[in-house]
Amino acid sequence: MAHIPKPEWLRKPIQGDKNLTYVRRILSDLKLHTVCQEAACPNTMECFSSKTATFMLLGSVCTRNCAFCNVTTGSPSPVDPDEPRRVAEGVKALGLQHVVVTSVTRDDLPDGGAAHFAEVIKAIRELDSEVVIEVLIPDFKGDETALNLVIEAHPDVINHNVETINRLYSTVRPQAEYNQSLELLRRVREKDPSILTKSGLMVGLGEKKEEVFNLLLDLRDQDCDLLTIGQYLAPSRQHHPVVEYVHPDVFEEYRKKALEFGFLEAASGPFVRSSYHAKEMIENRIIGGNNATS
Repeated sequence: MAHIPKPEWLRKPIQGDKNLTYVRRILSDLKLHTVCQEAACPNTMECFSSKTATFMLLGSVCTRNCAFCNVTTGSPSPVDPDEPRRVAEGVKALGLQHVVVTSVTRDDLPDGGAAHFAEVIKAIRELDSEVVIEVLIPDFKGDETALNLVIEAHPDVINHNVETINRLYSTVRPQAEYNQSLELLRRVREKDPSILTKSGLMVGLGEKKEEVFNLLLDLRDQDCDLLTIGQYLAPSRQHHPVVEYVHPDVFEEYRKKALEFGFLEAASGPFVRSSYHAKEMIENRIIGGNNATS
């Protein structure tokens, strides 16, 4: 497929200040990974300059090889039992009031890393009981017992991204299952209705508008509360190609449709990512739109 040049609305000015250096130093000193860096997120400099970051647990090597993702695939390192303490220290050092924690997918672990998520939640709570904790979790291969470990640690938000429409799973997420991801969100809601559920998807992978609407309805069938929709940007020529750069007006259409379907909040825009301005989304301060930044 021929390379498609980026439109003007995807050209972002370079940002940086003293906070950028500070965040990088904290992450380096505590030997912490972030999805911001590992996944080559376009918002990294902005978020770091705002003294925020999304912590990535269980190393920087993933056991899956999704066609859209920039995270390294291979044989991961052993679980670091000291990581929960260091993440909590990072939260404290950055002064975070809302922390987002995710991980690489660890299919090599019996519980997929669920117990480690629980330990991180516990460590953060022990250091600051007022911090809002949002976890962005893998599917744990559909293991309900593993999922329950995370639910019982009681984060404020459990996010699990469906990423794309069902039809594209075989090429975009060949080691995942669409219905399994939906089932995960349903189980969270049934097990603990007080936990907000969240999911997200990328557009520009070759989906049709009606397929996106159907995906939103599938998420609402699981009582999913929060939604993010962003533009897919291929990390390299070796990744799944960008089929389309979706116009901001279409993102606004998706946002309005999501709210019409019953999502409590929806952020939809070219630079929207799962954890970008997550705090503001929970506080209902940002409501998508053409310039959505949640």
